[in-house]
Amino acid sequence: MTYGIRLLVWGERACFTRPEMKVERVSYDVITPSAARGILEAIHWKPAIRWHIDRIHILKPVRFESIRRNEVGGKLSPASVVKAMKAASTAGLATYVVVPAKFISSQRPALI
Repeated sequence: MTYGIRLLVWGERACFTRPEMKVERVSYDVITPSAARGILEAIHWKPAIRWHIDRIHILKPVRFESIRRNEVGGKLSPASVVKAMKAASTAGLATYVVVPAKFISSQRPALI
């Protein structure tokens, strides 16, 4: 005999990215079964349990919103983090926390 659970998930915005849209982020209309399984595993993970999604119910109408997002062109190198940890100073890392304009490569649209 198998037992099921119900999970209520909500939020203001969600983006379940479609793999066929590489450059522009376009979301699926509803949560995907693999994303729902990921939420369940994040709450309760055990190696012996394999979650199987039977149904997904949508309680409110789906609304889309078009936004623009900044993409960062550079990354913080692991070597600079190790250097800052050894020096016990974050003087060189502060420029990465507040992203300077030279690291923003472009603004891209997203439909979420």
